[in-house]
Amino acid sequence: MADTDIDIDKLVGKAKGLKDKATPLAEFKLNYDAFAETLEPVYFWILDYMQQSTGGLGMKMEKIVDNFTASPGSGYFADIGARATRMQDQGMKILGTINTVMRSVLNLIYDLKEFELRLDHYDRFKSKDEKKREGGLLALKQVWMDRVDIRKGGASINMLAQQLDFVTLRDAFMKAKKPEDIDRMDLNERVKRMLKPRVAEFYDWVERSEKELRTRYDLQRTYLKSQVSALKLYTRWVKPYLKAAEDLAMISKDGSADIVKAFNTIVLELQIMGTSKFDINSIRRGIGSGTFPQRFWNANLKQPYYSCVFVNFAFRGQPRIASRAESSHYVHGGKANIMFKAFALSEEELKNLRKGIENQDIYEGIKLVSGVTADSLEPIYSDLVKYMAVDKKEEDKKMMKRSFLDWLIGEKPKEKEAKKPDAKKKETFVEKQVREMLVEGDAIKKAWTVYHLYKKAHGMPTPLHEYVSQPGV
Repeated sequence: MADTDIDIDKLVGKAKGLKDKATPLAEFKLNYDAFAETLEPVYFWILDYMQQSTGGLGMKMEKIVDNFTASPGSGYFADIGARATRMQDQGMKILGTINTVMRSVLNLIYDLKEFELRLDHYDRFKSKDEKKREGGLLALKQVWMDRVDIRKGGASINMLAQQLDFVTLRDAFMKAKKPEDIDRMDLNERVKRMLKPRVAEFYDWVERSEKELRTRYDLQRTYLKSQVSALKLYTRWVKPYLKAAEDLAMISKDGSADIVKAFNTIVLELQIMGTSKFDINSIRRGIGSGTFPQRFWNANLKQPYYSCVFVNFAFRGQPRIASRAESSHYVHGGKANIMFKAFALSEEELKNLRKGIENQDIYEGIKLVSGVTADSLEPIYSDLVKYMAVDKKEEDKKMMKRSFLDWLIGEKPKEKEAKKPDAKKKETFVEKQVREMLVEGDAIKKAWTVYHLYKKAHGMPTPLHEYVSQPGV
């Protein structure tokens, strides 16, 4: 559902592959001025009649435009503004919490990456490959000298080698694979006495530090899971508040003569679309009535066709409070300008039209949150899946089938649709005949019927002639 003005003729033309706007098969206009009555019954009478299968047109109804604006001096403006502010405040509070949790997630990811680098030294140290084992040992010795032994100050290996000229001490330490190797080295006794406890201390540190590091790694992973679960929860919580705030936002109508600052006025714009799938059996009924020749009896359509009726409501009214004991709400009385338009569309054209309407939508649900969460965390999505996975291979397969945004809000991965050619499907002769002789006529008739019966049901004068297919009637 879009919250902006939509030029349906332009979108239909684009869906059909036309360069210009599409011309409706028929247009019917209705102006209804009743300030003493409410506007809600006008909308719901038309909606109910179009979607009711019994006694109505039996069409599938969709709302594609729903926006409003009120004059700044009206009580309605102040009331709706206060409600929107409450939704915005609550949404911003949750967004602040989301931001805090997100920073925590990022820090945990970087900590886990550092732990992995450290643990890789231990894994290589335990490897059966001689070269890997030696590389891991040298890396651990370097870490021990830089982070543990250095705390001894002047008694550390590096300081002794630099300041007291124990030049062989560092090389001997790096070469020794176990304390017993020191006795076989060509060193003086003083260096050996200094080196033996350092080597023994190093191997004791290796055993203890590995256990501690792996424990911390597991704890960090567990904490990361809890933080990501909280992030997903807060993201779902904030969505209704942001959606409500967006729905309560008024559309700017600068320069509109219908909006006067000091008046108590509201302007509503609604647009609904009704679609009805063409019944293939109508072809055979058309053959029986002489509309189609006998050769169309076994005709097949490559794609379905739809009768489409668009109803555009432009309301200008005066909001009034309807109070009850437990609550109060507004009703709207005023003038309604209603336009009925008929189109005949193929299934492909209808899909293109829906896509065009969706692209015009300002608010797209959770994407308001994605600027804070999804866009920031998308680069490390693979890391999140890796650290949170129980079965890494299985999770890697799932990760490839879903985006970070779907994963964040808990949506199931969508199956990839087969790519279709961009070129518009060419209509066969039979399909063109069906569209022009049956579907177009059905769309015009449906638009005329709801227009005609509404006027008749409300005691309005109706045309003496039957519906016609020219636009602007």
